[in-house]
Amino acid sequence: MTSHPFEAQDKASASKAKLRPRDAASLILIDRAGSRPRVLVGKRGSKHAFMPDLYVFPGGRRDRQDRNLPFMRDLHPTVLARLAGGASGPSLAGRCRALALAALRELDEETGLIIGTLETGGNQHSRFSADLGALRYVARAITPPGNVRRFDTRFFLTFCDETGVDPGAIRDSAELQDLQWLDMHDVSGLNMPAITRTILEDVRTQMKDDPSLPFGSDGPFYFSRRGRFFRDTI
Repeated sequence: MTSHPFEAQDKASASKAKLRPRDAASLILIDRAGSRPRVLVGKRGSKHAFMPDLYVFPGGRRDRQDRNLPFMRDLHPTVLARLAGGASGPSLAGRCRALALAALRELDEETGLIIGTLETGGNQHSRFSADLGALRYVARAITPPGNVRRFDTRFFLTFCDETGVDPGAIRDSAELQDLQWLDMHDVSGLNMPAITRTILEDVRTQMKDDPSLPFGSDGPFYFSRRGRFFRDTI
C-alpha cells in the first residue's frame, strides 16, 4: 500500500486522537549559488518523541516569547496577509509574525545560521534582530490525529544569497544532527517524512514556473478530516 504524505508517523493511543495541533514553523533554506539548487536538512535525534531519526527542515513549535522577538524588517505585506488568511487586526498580525520569528529562531538554535543581525551590547550579551523581509510563505501542514504530537506548521522559504547566509557556517546541534545541503532534485537517499518530501516536490514545481518564487505565489495546505486527507491552497 502506498503511504499518503500525511500518514501518521507515530501511532498514539485513542486518547491522543483529539490532541489539538500546536502552532509551529519550518524554514526551507535554499542555496542556489551552484548549477543546481541545494536545500538544508538535518537529522532529528533518536530520543525525540516526534519523528525521531528522520531528516527534516529546521524548525519547531512557536513559543510564547516569539511574539516579542525583535526584527529589523517585517514580512512582505502579501506574505503577512496570506498567513492571516485574509483577516486583519494587530493581535492576528502579531501571531502571524511570531510564526516567522519562530522559524528564524529555530534556524539559529538548530544550525547556527542567522538571518538578520547579531549585535553585542555593553554587557556582552548578543542581541539577535531577525530579518523577515525575504521570507516566502510556501506551504502549511497539520499533523493528522493519532500522532504523539500534532502541529499546525507553516513552511517559510528563502535563499542564502538574499539573506547573506554562508552555507559553510552550519553546525550540528542537539536538535538537528548531520546537517547537509542536498541537491533538491536528488534526496532519495535520505530517510525523510513523507510530508517533507511532498512539500519539497511542491517547491520544485513552483520553482520551475518561476525560480525566484514571488512572494504572492500559491502553496499547498495539507490536512485531514474524518479520516480523509486533503490538499487545499494557502
